Amino acid sequence: MSSIKTVGVIGAGQMGSGIAHVTALAGYDVLLYDVSSARIEHGIATVNGNMARQVASGKLEEKVRQAAMARIDEAADMMKLATADLVIEAATEDETIKRKIYAQICPVLNPEAILATNTSSISITRLASQTDRPERFIGIHFMNPVPLMKLVELVRGIATVDTTFELAKGFVTSLDKTITVAEDFPAFIVNRILLPMINEAIYTLYEGVGTVEAIDTAMRLGANHPMGPLQLADFIGLDTCLSIMQVLHDGLSDTKYRPCPLLVKYVEAGWLGRKTQRGFYDYRGEVPVPTR
Repeated sequence: MSSIKTVGVIGAGQMGSGIAHVTALAGYDVLLYDVSSARIEHGIATVNGNMARQVASGKLEEKVRQAAMARIDEAADMMKLATADLVIEAATEDETIKRKIYAQICPVLNPEAILATNTSSISITRLASQTDRPERFIGIHFMNPVPLMKLVELVRGIATVDTTFELAKGFVTSLDKTITVAEDFPAFIVNRILLPMINEAIYTLYEGVGTVEAIDTAMRLGANHPMGPLQLADFIGLDTCLSIMQVLHDGLSDTKYRPCPLLVKYVEAGWLGRKTQRGFYDYRGEVPVPTR
């Protein structure tokens, strides 16, 4: 394959819709797939709403928004992804779910198509081994929120060939993103550094060193972070934070990556952050209120 023209995105949630957003704006045809039409429609509506906000703020012309939206098509059936040159899996951070998706999508894909994952922590080599194309499999890890964040981590598996890497690199560059190349180690670069910091902030709360408000204020004003680590954890999703810490702990066998028991407790309670309206903050009122 010498070029990428059509991009399939599996998963129409926050990450998948963001990937569809930037990919369509860059001029690619996008096929958005999820397990139900309702989810796909919600994802497309999210893209439309976010682009409309870009138009309102003067960052995007209306005609550009209309052209980009016209390039996004609903893939109600996985068979529709057969025409894609690149398919990016942006499902939940669960290896079992990702493996099931690969088992379904690989027989459908063009033999020359590239399959990529947006995983933020799971081994690319291990995921690639569950496909029929490990040499054409690569990690393309976008940051959240995708339309705003400039960085993309490119991660090769042990079998990823140079052609796949160069095509993926060219694709990401065309999205006006900055690439950093990470080796295939648990959580790569960004989350290898970021999530232990968040986990330590949760330990600081768990041990009573400071309150939610004190910890977030300290890191915003004392370290000049744009948001506090507990606020950021809520934004990421506490289930995702726990999943990444478990990958680090299992993959590196170091006790410093042990997930904080308080993080586990919040996830068990279903308090996953913004997406469930409660996490380290309660978002059900007009102003977020710390829950501890």
